[in-house]
Amino acid sequence: MKVNAQSVNFNADVELINFLQNRLDKLETFYDKVISSDVYLKVENTSSKENKIVEIKLNVPKNKFMVKKQCKSFEEAVDTACSSLERKLIKRKEKLRLHT
Repeated sequence: MKVNAQSVNFNADVELINFLQNRLDKLETFYDKVISSDVYLKVENTSSKENKIVEIKLNVPKNKFMVKKQCKSFEEAVDTACSSLERKLIKRKEKLRLHT
């Protein structure tokens, strides 16, 4: 899957990008028609510790899924966002199976 990652207010290191790519590649086990994903990594300038924001837009045929998570670390945010996307993809697959 093609992953387009953009980091806002900081420079993402290679390890974070690789983690992101590997975690998003696992989504293809739930729904094999994933086209691409746009990922936005943001750091908010707030005093709270949960200032890392991850937005993932997943493109599938005839649909787009958007998930936004805010956590203490980018890895945690990516993990929870991907878990949400897994549930959405499973629902999508079930709906398609019912219509055929």
